[in-house]
Amino acid sequence: MLYWFFVKALGGIARHRFNPVAIGTDNIPQSGGAIIAANHLAVIDDAVIPLTCPRMVHFMGKSDYFTGKGLKGKFKKWWFTSVGVFPVDRSGGAKSADAMQTAKEVLLSGELFGIHPEGTRSPDGRLYKGHTGFARLAIETGCPIVPTALIGTRDVQKPGQSIPDKGSVTCVYGVPIQVEKKPASHITHDDIRNLTDELMRRIQELSGQEYVDMYAQDAKKLLGN
Repeated sequence: MLYWFFVKALGGIARHRFNPVAIGTDNIPQSGGAIIAANHLAVIDDAVIPLTCPRMVHFMGKSDYFTGKGLKGKFKKWWFTSVGVFPVDRSGGAKSADAMQTAKEVLLSGELFGIHPEGTRSPDGRLYKGHTGFARLAIETGCPIVPTALIGTRDVQKPGQSIPDKGSVTCVYGVPIQVEKKPASHITHDDIRNLTDELMRRIQELSGQEYVDMYAQDAKKLLGN
């Protein structure tokens, strides 16, 4: 499979560069669908998770990655598709819903879906309020959620930095949150908000980050990022 080819081929370079360490991989279900839900500090986060996870993880990617023209555009589409990334249109509405439906299909097919509930990278290294999309997916499918903490990635790759420095990063996989499956029509706002807040609390315990009860997007506006 191309996914594992890329993980192995590029993994040597990445390991030399930022020496990823995995903790708690036995908390990742050996089979069946599950959500890997992690904090988000740097671009390399989505490389650290595949390098440390024993199973393939599917992520969402900006739709721009799949619509480029020319040879470069075709290469980017091929690359992201090969490593398990599928497109999401961030304009919202039905287009964004299509991506969540794809994520649901990934879970129902017994595979892992990776997501950053903060929705964007932290502007200052703190942990921000989680969006609830993943929680609805978990309840609709009954799939467990693995709280995941990335540590040190922002130190190795500072905001705006393309090539990470040499250093060491850690990915901690916590005890899965078991979720009771419910029909979509029975899921309440409190169900998804409470599950989201519980996940963020678990991530905060694993990462040691300061928690901010605000969405990261709003914080970026206040900070001028």
